[in-house]
Amino acid sequence: MDFQKPSIPKGTRDFSPIEMSRRNYIFNIIRNVFEQHGYMPIETPAMENLTTLLGKYGEEGDKLLFRVLNSGDFLSGVDRNALTSEETNKIASRISEKGLRYDLTVPFARYVVQHRNDITFPFKRYQLQPVWRADRPQKGRYREFYQCDADVIGSDSLVNEAELLVMADRIFEQLNIPIVIKLNNRKILSGIAEIIGHPDKIIDITVAIDKLDKIGPEKVNEELENRGLDKEAINKLQPIINLTGSNAEKLNNIKQVLAESKEGLKGIEEIETIFALANEMNIRSELELDLTLARGLNYYTGAIIEVKAKNAGIGSISGGGRYDNLTGIFGLPGISGVGISFGADRIYDVMLESQLFPDSTIASAKVLLINFGGKEELHSLRLAGELRQHGINAEFYPESAKIKKQFAYADSKQIPWVIVIGEAERITNSLQLKNMKTGEQQTLQLQELYKILSKP
Repeated sequence: MDFQKPSIPKGTRDFSPIEMSRRNYIFNIIRNVFEQHGYMPIETPAMENLTTLLGKYGEEGDKLLFRVLNSGDFLSGVDRNALTSEETNKIASRISEKGLRYDLTVPFARYVVQHRNDITFPFKRYQLQPVWRADRPQKGRYREFYQCDADVIGSDSLVNEAELLVMADRIFEQLNIPIVIKLNNRKILSGIAEIIGHPDKIIDITVAIDKLDKIGPEKVNEELENRGLDKEAINKLQPIINLTGSNAEKLNNIKQVLAESKEGLKGIEEIETIFALANEMNIRSELELDLTLARGLNYYTGAIIEVKAKNAGIGSISGGGRYDNLTGIFGLPGISGVGISFGADRIYDVMLESQLFPDSTIASAKVLLINFGGKEELHSLRLAGELRQHGINAEFYPESAKIKKQFAYADSKQIPWVIVIGEAERITNSLQLKNMKTGEQQTLQLQELYKILSKP
């Protein structure tokens, strides 16, 4: 009988033990930094009611939702004639009431509203969970991927923004990824649109300016004209398009341009405060005011944050910002929040490309105990248990195979140490410890072994 080779859905992945070890290395650093700053973990279900998800991501986002068919006879109560008609939306709502979460933000908003009587505000939460999007799979884009989010909700203080910048700084410092943290403010962008007389064209303006690095100022001006801006408005934009210098110089120049915009000046004041607070908190990464930064413009109301790896040709590896009415979509208006999200898959790719993963992330065991069988097997088995009680990850080879095979096994799993206990070692209550990297082998007593294996 011929069996079809098993496969997985397009846009999903299996992760090997080595890949999982490396991913967990990233997750553990992110988790530890979140918790150092007082963020607490929550988890929400993979499935949410479609009433929670639909209408929150725009028309295109709604199309990318994975819907879950109702259990049992999901077609019961559906007019069979409707199945052949074009009333697919009506049918979909009857046969499917749940969907896989598209992101962690909307479920978080739902969580806050649902549990608001049990939550102490400001509420600082983090989530490290997978999300699903029915997108077209391509390089770097998957249908199932992890998001690592931290948000604080119920506080207007700009200390929160500065703290998020510091968290990004600490995370990437520990991952050995040099970064630049770019910062902008929605209020500044609104002020720019207001000053040039086109407050309704803020999206058009920012989309065009966002291409400055790729196409240059002349082409940006052409695009602005194509998007319906008059010559006078485009001329007023030139000091912004050609903005250069240090952060302080940029802020001084933009302050003059936005002198007549109350909203714009408020945004500048917020940026200056965040920079000052971040410096007080000893941020070490490069901070840059970037007025072309306009991610999540329909969503963010204040600070906009983006983190880029300096030595990698990849997009942002982290981003976030301030939003003023996240919970309003569920009937609880007026609660402000600010958050940041770390792209685990992109971070992984950067670290792999730059060979930043330490060797120790690969091995789950620190030491392998060789199995000679007989009394030596029992002696080594007991020692493996003692090592584990001392917090040392130890693996015991399950069969008394040829020693060459057992050493090859340790090598393949990149286990750094191997313990050999033959008859002579058992009788003298000693052991042979081999360093698999250098090949050096030494005879030790148990206490000496603990000293060596307890080192990081």
